[in-house]
Amino acid sequence: MAKPKSEQVHLDETRHAVISAALVHVVFDGWSDKALKAAIADSGVTPDLARLAFPRGALDLALGYHMQGDADMRAAMAALDLSEMRYSARVAKAISLRLALADKEAVRRGMAFFALPLNAGEGSRALWHTADTIWQSLGDTSTDYNWYTKRITLSAVYSACVLYWLGDNSEGGIDTQNFIDRRIDDVMRFEKTKARFRESPLGRSFGRSFGSILDHIKAPTAPDDLPGKFHK
Repeated sequence: MAKPKSEQVHLDETRHAVISAALVHVVFDGWSDKALKAAIADSGVTPDLARLAFPRGALDLALGYHMQGDADMRAAMAALDLSEMRYSARVAKAISLRLALADKEAVRRGMAFFALPLNAGEGSRALWHTADTIWQSLGDTSTDYNWYTKRITLSAVYSACVLYWLGDNSEGGIDTQNFIDRRIDDVMRFEKTKARFRESPLGRSFGRSFGSILDHIKAPTAPDDLPGKFHK
């Protein structure tokens, strides 16, 4: 006898079904309650179950789409053999995969949606979650202030790559891939500069003073609780 599905599995399946049905409506209606209502009807999900899956309506629908993309990217990265790739190439690969798994018009509509003052905070958290998921997919184990600086840096890089990707019409997205590679190279050069600074007399002095305070900053120990999180 098959094991009964848990409530979490039911909710995840509901989100997948509604989000998949929503994409065709988002093109015309954006991430809106109108699009959500149409998606619920198309997916065959009961309204009561949909309310449990998307308690804040369109906001949770948009977040659910974003979180689904993060989960799919992480699963795709786990299936790859990255052992022969330079670390910078692994980061670039993760960003490329994340974009390849996204629908341009849905992302374009999402940027407009999360630019609204009421939704801006959740949009920032979603971006942070993407950066965190990428680092996790690469096996990042940092727990000190580097946990934060890595994610802040990658959030900025990823945002720039998304904006470039949205306007890229090159064959096979080659221009976007080149842009990603350049941005990652910029970050790697910055990291090398930081490393040289740490080894300099001034850098060592900084480390003994203010830098030692930063060493006591620890990464969060509990996972985030963003609505719409997909489990894979």
